[in-house]
Amino acid sequence: MTARTPAVARKPRIGLVAGGLGAYWPQFPELLPRLRRSAARVTERLSAFDAEVVDAGFISDAEEGAAAAERLRAADCDLIVGFLTTYMTATMLVPVAQRSGAPVLLINLQPSPAMDHASFDTGQWLAYCGACPLPEMANAFERVGVPFRSVSGHLEDERAWERIGRWIRAAGVRAALRGGRHGLMGHLYPGMYDVATDLTMVPGQLGGHVEVVEFDDLRVRVEEARDGDITAQLDRTREVFDIAASVDEDDLRWAARVAVGLDRLVADFDLDSLAYYHRGLNGEVHERLGAGMILGSSLLTSRGVPACGEYELRTSLAMLITDRLGAGGSFTELQALDFTADVVEMGHDGPGHLAISARKPLLRGLGVYHGKRGWGVSVEFDVRHGPVTLVGLGQTRDGRYRLIAAEGEVVDGPHLEIGNTTSRVSFGCDPGEWTDAWSASGVGHHWALATGALLPELRALAGLTGLDLVEVAVR
Repeated sequence: MTARTPAVARKPRIGLVAGGLGAYWPQFPELLPRLRRSAARVTERLSAFDAEVVDAGFISDAEEGAAAAERLRAADCDLIVGFLTTYMTATMLVPVAQRSGAPVLLINLQPSPAMDHASFDTGQWLAYCGACPLPEMANAFERVGVPFRSVSGHLEDERAWERIGRWIRAAGVRAALRGGRHGLMGHLYPGMYDVATDLTMVPGQLGGHVEVVEFDDLRVRVEEARDGDITAQLDRTREVFDIAASVDEDDLRWAARVAVGLDRLVADFDLDSLAYYHRGLNGEVHERLGAGMILGSSLLTSRGVPACGEYELRTSLAMLITDRLGAGGSFTELQALDFTADVVEMGHDGPGHLAISARKPLLRGLGVYHGKRGWGVSVEFDVRHGPVTLVGLGQTRDGRYRLIAAEGEVVDGPHLEIGNTTSRVSFGCDPGEWTDAWSASGVGHHWALATGALLPELRALAGLTGLDLVEVAVR
């Protein structure tokens, strides 16, 4: 059986239109060739972001702007970049902003950091005049109901290109959400009100599709798993994990068998993420399936198909966001506070993102999963030490989703050896105060723990999706 290639492989499609005021061309013959060279450089730099660039050409008037708008609309872009090479009227770009169906980013990148004031004439100055129309564009966009965003700098300004890169990465995440297929298998963990989600809110606010999957869909695929596939999964497991002496060989083989079935389930339903929970009773097959998910879910998560327990659809979506930002994203909850070291201990007994482990992950055998039915193997590690970002998808009283995030640092220290993905996170403040602020944000029981400082990318994502972003910090 061939493992599914996740949708992360799709590059964001970036539409590009550059332009300037056509009245200048006969007045200053050297200007247009120079601006076209700048536009070619922008195309080159955009392509370096591992993006597919759809170049609609260089426009000089409103009629050409309307034609470019139609080309970009047909291209189904994830982000439109409008390059203001010099002054241009709002009538040239408003059609692009209105008709493309994609968010628009305006960039003003002059040829160099500064003009040579002593030698420049009017034609040379105009090549540096991309800032001139920005306020005009912002006002026009406001009045036609199009969100405005821009980046100003110069062609080789790495600060500006980093900001542009954030918008491109955010556009890729937005595209993954809008085109994603999100599996929901089993039933709600009893009593967890915060986990319950109206499934129409996902396509309504993020796009994509929620596929309701039965545990019996997994059961039949686990029953059909071939010995050769199970053996291959066991071989891979022994390569990826250290195996604790507490792991029972029969339990390990069962987890590998379930992992084979999970791979088949994800492929058959074409899933980009999966949230699951099933209680089961008295050791029957559904209880054993629910308890055998951790190995296969961790392997899925590590290759770009986030999977999490407790029916936490919003957290599997948060994990998808952080994974598509290249930051991993492990299923996480609060575990304990260490007031001696001023850290918050967090993690989960369940699937983790193996790519962000600080060490080779460990498989530990457990006789019981706390608060759940069943027994078997669980994954144990701590997240790579250094900067991390917590990302949750909260839901308000009126049903709206919102991104909730906090930046911290994973630090060294003692860990429980109980088959959990535990990390010690410092937020530079009293851990009790931080915990109160985080809980008050409306985040819910679980979230994604990802590597790196992601708030700039999350701000861009919020700007493209219309989601509110709550940043939790205690000063």
